[in-house]
Amino acid sequence: MTDTSHDRDVAFIQALAELLRENDLTELRVKREYAEADSLDVRVSRLQPQAPQQQQVHVPAAPAAPQGQPAPAQAEAPADPASDPGAVTSPMVGTVYLAPEPGAQNFIKVGDTVEEGQTLLIIEAMKTMNHIPAPRSGTVREIIVDDGAPVEFGAPLLILG
Repeated sequence: MTDTSHDRDVAFIQALAELLRENDLTELRVKREYAEADSLDVRVSRLQPQAPQQQQVHVPAAPAAPQGQPAPAQAEAPADPASDPGAVTSPMVGTVYLAPEPGAQNFIKVGDTVEEGQTLLIIEAMKTMNHIPAPRSGTVREIIVDDGAPVEFGAPLLILG
């Protein structure tokens, strides 16, 4: 490899790092094939600062129950959607689309029954539309992502019941 191709590779890697920062991504991976025995495989990643994810929420005290009646049950705080056993997570970084094309009906809505392998949504990654299938049959309990929203690898997309 000549110094010129080395300089181009360094410039390419710097451009990838810039893309990573500008688009607020955590990782990019690219493989360039130059010739049969000459290629460049690059993985650029960055660590996200771990900020505390606590929110303060003021919950007014429940009114006291009249004597002789049990106190009302406290509502459970919602758990992290990714830890739900029915969570369907993103297999890649990309942009979520809930319908096959703009203006079309969404693939699914809350309350729908889906079969294993049925398309739930599309994630666009590097100009490729990837249909995300249902990992199992069930009922759509919650759709967590919005149409056109960016997602990271492993982010919860929806919850099947």
